Amino acid sequence: MAVGGGLVAAEGGQHQQLVRDYSGGVTFSVAVTCLMAASCGLIFGYDIGITGGVTQMESFLKKFFPEVLRGMKTAKRDAYCKYDNQLLTAFTSSMYIAGMLASLVAISVTRRVGRKTVMLIGGIMFLAGSIINAGAVNIAMLIIGRILLGFGVGFTAQAAPLYLAETAPTRWRGAFTTAYHFFMVAGTLAANVANYFTNRIPDWGWRVSLGLAAVPATVIVLGALFVSDTPSSLMLRGEPDRARASLQRVRGAGADVDAELKDIACAVEEARRNEDGAFKRLRGKGYRHYLVMVVAIPTFFDLTGMVVISVFSPVLFRTVGFNSQKAIFGAVILSLVSLSGVVLSTFVVDRCGRRFLFLAGGTAMLLFQVALAWIVADHLGKHHAVTMPKNYAVGVVVLMCLYTFSFSLSWGPLKWVVPSEIYPVDIRSAGQAITMAIALTLSFTQTQVFISMLCAMKYAIFLFYAGWVLAMTVFIAAFLPETRGVPLEAMRSVWKRHWFWRRVVVVDTKQEVQLNSTTM
Repeated sequence: MAVGGGLVAAEGGQHQQLVRDYSGGVTFSVAVTCLMAASCGLIFGYDIGITGGVTQMESFLKKFFPEVLRGMKTAKRDAYCKYDNQLLTAFTSSMYIAGMLASLVAISVTRRVGRKTVMLIGGIMFLAGSIINAGAVNIAMLIIGRILLGFGVGFTAQAAPLYLAETAPTRWRGAFTTAYHFFMVAGTLAANVANYFTNRIPDWGWRVSLGLAAVPATVIVLGALFVSDTPSSLMLRGEPDRARASLQRVRGAGADVDAELKDIACAVEEARRNEDGAFKRLRGKGYRHYLVMVVAIPTFFDLTGMVVISVFSPVLFRTVGFNSQKAIFGAVILSLVSLSGVVLSTFVVDRCGRRFLFLAGGTAMLLFQVALAWIVADHLGKHHAVTMPKNYAVGVVVLMCLYTFSFSLSWGPLKWVVPSEIYPVDIRSAGQAITMAIALTLSFTQTQVFISMLCAMKYAIFLFYAGWVLAMTVFIAAFLPETRGVPLEAMRSVWKRHWFWRRVVVVDTKQEVQLNSTTM
């Protein structure tokens, strides 16, 4: 077996894939259901896109942060430090810390009321936050609205990827779960387009941008009312008849769901035998590989630097010399490039596998970050200039587009795909919640300090992220096994056969029988 633990077992010179393919394919019901759950990504993406554009609008700065506007107009202002204001970055970062707290609360809520209800609650909170932000008259109202938005994002981001993974057919689970990130990028694109047009409205254009967040929130609230919960969630809450009905609905009326339902029931039974708490189990013997991934994947994801690039791309474009309208248009271009990368990833993730995309994307991202640092170092801030030459500024846009495409093909969607599928049912909600909590905490930290880091580190900020991209690519190559095509209930087989993790995986007799059956 190769390093990283591929999902194949050599047998007589032939490779036999460890996959059980349940009955049922892509039905209309499963497509509509997953489409609704994936649309939860809209609110996260819209919020990411809207804040970067709004925080560089002169009408917004004039009303809430006039000192930033005065600093921008100072001729000798350092090119890297135009937007260095902690209160301004608090407007952006407050959403992420609220989302972190909400994702942890969502663990117990999900176990009691199911993933569908959690998505509904999240949509309602986001709707309330968007209304408050649109009508804000002071900074306190802005922060309160952002906190409610964060609660909405925390709830939906914890539940939606798991909903997708538990509902999608095994063979196409990667593509369906990637849809969450597709909608997230679509939300960012919609936000940047909205900013492009509202930036032309004097005095109150920013209110329209913030208020339009109510549109995707309304879509989620209405959609959550018309879908059923996942079979795993219903079975875990002691409703086997509803679990069967839900599974039959998404697999098709003529599909034989007995085998899949039996495996779900076995996984849930195992979860109930370990009722001492998911957090305690994560620290225990046999779960250490999950604990490592719970921490590593969201940490590396955020330290790619893509979160802050997505949020602050208009600010970065203003920094290198574009005016407000062109800076927002640059962010629109980045969103379109990102969307194209996610679309391509959707088609190849279940064909090429997760590891290939992680490694190829990571290598490309590393190269583009280094090139970006070189151009910015050589051409921004030289001879007291507050902008860089136009042709080099265009080069920065091109490199950021290439970096964004590489990210959107790999780490962007896979950050949602892999955590939602690798955890067993007894720690699935907790694992996803911790993953989200770590990611949102790091996003909070980065959005709060990124502008100050840019001011202090200048071009070296891109080398800082390049170093992390190198580290995470090496980590994936060595320690993440391939999970393509493996049923959720048989995922332990992947770790049991991994060159490193097999020494810590504990599988009892009943689980061993189930794992062996995946090769039949």
